[in-house]
Parts: sequence; structure tokens; C-alpha cells
Amino acid sequence: MTANELRSKYIEFFKSKNHVEISGQSLIPENDPSVLFTMAGMHPLVPYLLGEKHPAGTRLTDYQKCIRTGDIEEVGDPSHLTCFEMLGNWSLGDYFKKESIAFSYEFLTSKDWLALDPKKLSVTVFAGDENAPRDEEAAGYWKENGMPEDKIAYLPASDNWWAAGPTGPCGPDTEIFYWVGEGLPPVGSNKGTDSANWMEIWNNVFMQYNRIDEKTLVPLEKKNVDTGMGLERTNCILQGKKSVYLTEVFQPIIAKIEELSGYKYGSDEEKDKSVRIIADHARASVFIIGDVRGVSPDRVGAGYVLRRLIRRAVRHGMKLGIEKAFLAEIASVVVENFKCAYPELEQNAEKVKKELTAEEEKFRVTLSKGEAEFQKLLPNLMKNPKKEISGKVAFRLYDTFGFPLELTQELGAENGFTVDIEGFKEAERKHQEASKSADVGQAKGGLAEQSDTTTKYHTATHLLQQALTEVLGNQVAQKGSNITNERMRFDFTFERPMTKEEIQQVEDIVNAKIKEDLPVTMEIMSLEAAQKEGARALFTNKYGEDVKVYTIGKDPKNDWFSKEVCGGPHVQHTAQIGEFKIQKEQSSSAGVRRIRAVISGGLPLDPQ
Repeated sequence: MTANELRSKYIEFFKSKNHVEISGQSLIPENDPSVLFTMAGMHPLVPYLLGEKHPAGTRLTDYQKCIRTGDIEEVGDPSHLTCFEMLGNWSLGDYFKKESIAFSYEFLTSKDWLALDPKKLSVTVFAGDENAPRDEEAAGYWKENGMPEDKIAYLPASDNWWAAGPTGPCGPDTEIFYWVGEGLPPVGSNKGTDSANWMEIWNNVFMQYNRIDEKTLVPLEKKNVDTGMGLERTNCILQGKKSVYLTEVFQPIIAKIEELSGYKYGSDEEKDKSVRIIADHARASVFIIGDVRGVSPDRVGAGYVLRRLIRRAVRHGMKLGIEKAFLAEIASVVVENFKCAYPELEQNAEKVKKELTAEEEKFRVTLSKGEAEFQKLLPNLMKNPKKEISGKVAFRLYDTFGFPLELTQELGAENGFTVDIEGFKEAERKHQEASKSADVGQAKGGLAEQSDTTTKYHTATHLLQQALTEVLGNQVAQKGSNITNERMRFDFTFERPMTKEEIQQVEDIVNAKIKEDLPVTMEIMSLEAAQKEGARALFTNKYGEDVKVYTIGKDPKNDWFSKEVCGGPHVQHTAQIGEFKIQKEQSSSAGVRRIRAVISGGLPLDPQ
């Protein structure tokens, strides 16, 4: 079974169980300042898991592209990935543990679906602690479906408890594992007794409590189920492969790397690692740039992570002897491989190749400058009797010149030096590296903490988008936004810098609409109906899918200022936003401008 077939089968199965297929969303979260990327399939479902009604109902299924950046340095082994796909299904106050476990077991083992050997499956459930009891309910339903007692491991909260944060929705989860050892698993073998030979493929989260404080859990009135299956891992298992890189998800990419480098994958483990790094990082970079809210390489935020991925891929390409710019050629293979599931990649293919080539060429110049800087430092370094390059110096080469630590080590070794690695890591920690901050404070999946302030900022982006269109013309299209409690950042397509007069005009229009205190209303309708009414829609949702349409204006049908397909959250009327002030207008990337703005004051939001 191919990845495309697995993706289709998963959706088909859950549709047969009365789930509605919804569209996967952008890799760049719009209203969640706590993360740089969508890190899990449930991420776009956050408002609905917290109680908001979903336009498609209470049973949902989709596939979602994800990026996790906390372990970029781990990528290169046979299993770690930066970019991956999650297959998900959700129950929003509908069914609970019994049905969820039965669905999972049927999909995995039925001859009509994946037909995996039940003897090679095991599960984990919550062992219980002083706050919540052992999850005998989940274990009981697994036994009802045929799971032997010795294949059920009871593990602590660190393994089998999901939480939105210190407070809020939480509950036990059950994780499903497949035996990747030789033959059949021995009696008594499960994740608790043998972690090496059991690979996790699916996680079912049961949100059944609301955490009030450290010691107080209150049962939720409406219980939710959130599940996620890793597409690449499951695909690997179905094909009997030892590594995700040996499946058709990565093999065409690896074939192109072989062609460009002249190296045959499988000949040398160190070079194989470089091939895997290039394959993963190139794929992730294509998905990030080619996204509907795609970002460009930058010195901060998601753009900084992207730059790291590109530069790490280039460095490993050089290790394989690839001396020319090559990532654009690999990008063409990635686009071809994934355009059916993610048509936006094909739509943005030229932009992807242009951005990759520009950053790659810039990095090659950077490496030359870094090497020259190293040679300048060498006379002073030679005076050091310890023959050690300090972590501070190594980090300055990295941070200022983009010079990789491993290259400093190589050049150092050629001149008889070692590098203070711990000192480098300490300097890096102090710099609060962006890729690490992406995952700070996140539990399994991560729920955003929405505040009244971020809600006000989000509604302000709708006003800003329309004001930009009125001042600059219809060629203006949103390319992404980033909101925190302190400010908003809004990227949009436009070929030149705005004039001072245009900036003032836009600011005046937004403030005028805030002062008018226009109502903000929401209606659920099909995407086609929304577009007929003139609604702006960033995403191409699945045909017939119902969406939320937010309108800012006196009459949502005949007298409105802004109408957009959006998930929320929004204020109830515009005077709640407060005063709007543009602080800066600048270039974000070729053909994309960026506005930074702040709001102050405003009326309190109405109680929900």
C-alpha cells in the first residue's frame, strides 16, 4: 500500500463511520503565538476541542501536514522527520472511548482495511495516579476487541496523559504500537517491557476532565476524542520497511540526490545520514515555502527555522560533493510527489524554487565569508596554549556569519584545535534559538492560549486586509499573519514599499471602522455560497464543505465592510478593538510586504 492509498483508505473508513472529511489547514498557525508551525493534526481544531461548534458537525476526519522543529539535530537517523503527515479523526462531544477504540482496531486489523496482524499490535493506557484513576475503561474496551492482557501496558502520566496546559481540558490517552522486531513478539512483550521493538503508530486522546488547579480535576460535560496516526510510520510498517526513507514517500527524492551527488544510498552510513538530512529538510522547506501562508527565509521566527533547514541541507549536499545549487531540482521532485494531496505546492512551485535557490546561493557566499573570518581569527587562536576554540567564538561565527559548528570543528581540527561544544551550546541557549522556542510549553499536540487581546488583534487583521485592498487595489492578498499579546504582524502581496500617505490612509480607514462600532456576525454556509456573497477565502476547502463566514458591517447581506471565511476568534463589535496604529511597513520577501501594528484600549469583550 502506498502513502496515497493509505491516506485515501483512512478518510474512506471514517467517512463510512459518519465522519465528515474536512480540509487540512496551513502549516503556519494564524492565531497561535505559542508555536511557529502547526505541530499536530489537532492544532487547527483547537477552538472546537475547547467547545466552539464546528460547521461540519461532531464527527470529523482529515489529513494534515505538520512541522516539528524541537529536534532538528536528531533528523538523519532512520525515523526522525521534521515534516510529517497526520491522519486524524475527532469526536466533539459525540462518541467516546468504546467507539474510538473499536474504530481504531477495525481499521488496523480488518481485511477490508489495513489487515495488520493483531498479534503484532500492543497498546498502552494510563496507569492512574493520585489525581485520576487507572483507565480500566479503555483497557476493557481493548480486551473486548481482542487485545490480550499481556499486550496492554499501564504507563504513568508522562506517557499516557494529555493536557492542554497547567489548567484546562485534559485526560488519559491510549497509544497503539506495532511490533518491528523479528518474527512475532514473545509472550509478555509490550511497550512497557520492550520499548525498542514497538513503534507507535496511533494515539487516541480522551479529553474527559477540566483541570482547575494542580490537584483538582472536574469531569467535562462534553467529552472529546482526538486521534492522530502518523502516515509515514504506518506506511513504512505496511510495506515491511525498516525506515521511512525506504518508502515511496522519500525514494524519488533520494534518487534525485543520488543523481546530483553520484553517491549510491546504502554504501556508507555517514553519507547515508547526509542523504536523509537533505531529503527531510528539502521536503520540509518545500512544504513551508509552498504553503498557502508560506514564509520566506528570515532571521526570526518561522523564517529562521526555514533558513536553518535550507542551510543544513546545503551543508550536507557539500559533504556529498554537490558543488552547485541543487535544492530547486529536489523541490521539483517533492512537488510532483505531493501535488495531488497538496495542490498548493504546484501552484507555488516557481516561488518555492526561486526562494530555495536564492537562499542556497546566499549561504554559499556566507560560507566563504565565514571561512575568511576564521582565517582572520587564526593568528590569535594560535596563541591559546589549550588549543581550544571557545564556545563564544564558535557561536559568533555561527550567529553572525551562518558558519555551522561542524565546519568550525573541521577547520579547527585541520589546525590542531578542538571546539568547546558545551560553551557553544550555552551561548546558543542564551540566544534563545527560535527553533527550540517553537515547542516550549507544548504538551502532546499543544493547545493555544487565546486571550481577549489576541482576539482583538485577529479581528483587526480583517479590517487591515480590507483597508489595504481599498488603498492599494485588488492585487493585495494576505500571505500570513502572526499575533501575540503585544502586536500583530501582517504579510501581503505588493510589489513596492507603501508611501507615508498610503500607510496613513490605511490606518485611518481601520480606525474609522473601529469608531463606527460595526457589529461582527458569523454565519455557517458552503464555501461556494460564501464566495458568491463576496467572502474572501484564503484556503481552497473541499467542495461542499461548510465554513464559518465572519462579516463586519451593519448588514451582513447588503451593507458590510469585510467578509471572510475564517475560523475565528473575533470580537462582537469593532469598538472592542481599540485604537489601531501601524508601527512599521517593510519588505518581507520578494513581492511581499509586512506591516507591524499595535492596538490599545478598546471595550471589554462580551462574556461568552
